[in-house]
Amino acid sequence: MGIFASNLIEFALLAVTVLVLLRVVLSWVDPSGRSQLGAFVYPATEPILGPIRRALPPTGALDLSPLIVLIVLTLLLRLF
Repeated sequence: MGIFASNLIEFALLAVTVLVLLRVVLSWVDPSGRSQLGAFVYPATEPILGPIRRALPPTGALDLSPLIVLIVLTLLLRLF
């Protein structure tokens, strides 16, 4: 794999990591997602977090899907 492809994949993984972290912070500050940033971040991360959330057993008010996604993204970043 060329250096350009490797850098592109690494950039995409970092961008998704930042989006997931923003979603976690926004869930504390703006849980309804009414801000302009929330209106972008929530739909952008839902295709990633939604399937994992459905696969996990219910834990009440605690959503562990961002933690799982961040662990997987970290492992993928270590490969590149």
